[in-house]
Amino acid sequence: MTRWIAVSWLALGCAGQSAPVTAPTPAADPAPARTGQPSQEALERGIAQARADSARYPYTKADIAFMTGMIGHHAQAITMAQMAATHGARPEVVTLAGRVINAQRDEIALMENWLRDRRQPVPDAAHAGMGHGPGGMMPGMLTPEQMAQLDRARGPEFDELFLRLMIQHHNGAVRMVKDLFDSYGAAQDNLVFKFAADVNIDQTTEIARMEKLLFSIITQKNSK
Repeated sequence: MTRWIAVSWLALGCAGQSAPVTAPTPAADPAPARTGQPSQEALERGIAQARADSARYPYTKADIAFMTGMIGHHAQAITMAQMAATHGARPEVVTLAGRVINAQRDEIALMENWLRDRRQPVPDAAHAGMGHGPGGMMPGMLTPEQMAQLDRARGPEFDELFLRLMIQHHNGAVRMVKDLFDSYGAAQDNLVFKFAADVNIDQTTEIARMEKLLFSIITQKNSK
């Protein structure tokens, strides 16, 4: 997923049809003097202008709600995954948790930048993973009781509970993508569309991986 961090803001042009929300048009920067090679200041100015231009393309309230809510959703997944290294998880679970942490941290940065470029409020990721998004409790989010239960678990008990709860969590993210695509006029912004599509593919793949690992753990436990 980190590949979309490097997506050029110059490629974000896309059409939207329903109730677009647009950021105010910033004042144009003066053209840099032609001195052969552009200066570093001119390059930085061009990048900033490209990002500002990208923020003027149409997007909807559903896009904003999705990007805002997914920050909190990812933040909780990271909190869950960070427990693996300190709760006696088996190596396979620790490895899986590490992938979740690395990928979703990068994705949070992507979503924060998207919101900032459109002058939208950016939630504090450190406190956003409490279960509630713009429309209430988000799909798949763990309750405080479930988080406390996971935090108390250790070793094989943690492995099984972590996988069950992370599968629930990932299924919720897939549901959020479906809800976005089902919203009329949403996901016309090129970056939102690509990001949401990647979330769907990546988390569906991880669900299958976790279900296979969970089946193996349960089979080993029952064979003893």
